[in-house]
Amino acid sequence: MVARAAREIAPGMVVNLGIGLPTKVVNYLPADFPVCLHSENGLTGIGPTLPYDQADRNLIDAGGAYVSTIPGSAFFDSAVSFALVRSGRLDLTLLGAFEIAQNGDLANWKIPGKFSPGAGGAIELAQKARRVVVMTTHCDRKGNPKLLEACTLPLTAKGRVARIYSDMAVVDVTPGGFALVELAEGVSLPELREATGAPITIPAGDIPTF
Repeated sequence: MVARAAREIAPGMVVNLGIGLPTKVVNYLPADFPVCLHSENGLTGIGPTLPYDQADRNLIDAGGAYVSTIPGSAFFDSAVSFALVRSGRLDLTLLGAFEIAQNGDLANWKIPGKFSPGAGGAIELAQKARRVVVMTTHCDRKGNPKLLEACTLPLTAKGRVARIYSDMAVVDVTPGGFALVELAEGVSLPELREATGAPITIPAGDIPTF
């Protein structure tokens, strides 16, 4: 799933990798790939994550992973970092999710009754990036679908998700709802339908796998 999502990134993009699965994408990009990765804690130009014994302990991404720098990396404070976000300079953000609705609504910051440190930068990233893509498991830990007709959790942003990369499929959010793009290898259409809490359009003909 992470390797497939990495192909979403095109040369020359400015991209934010959200906390969780998205931060792993950097490790699936070629070393010389021309992209500017942004972390909301104040870094652009992010290289691969590093093991503890090789890391600079002061250099972490927004999710707390030890990262490396590349030629052209820059450090700045939170005001500058969020000015980049709010001014629409991000071509793409990859975010995690608790729920995604068939109209593109995103819920990814709070589960009622459980501790949350706050929304963080997710609200602004989801609202201001030019393209919003989600990386998530297709179902939660209890087996409940995350792709739904309507979100039940507090929303992060309305109608902003364009595509979902899950462990079962690549799914686009269209004006008509969810539309299958690719299936994960070994996943059948009946399994996908059962795991999706909303109707999903299946293309005619052979369906690509990843």
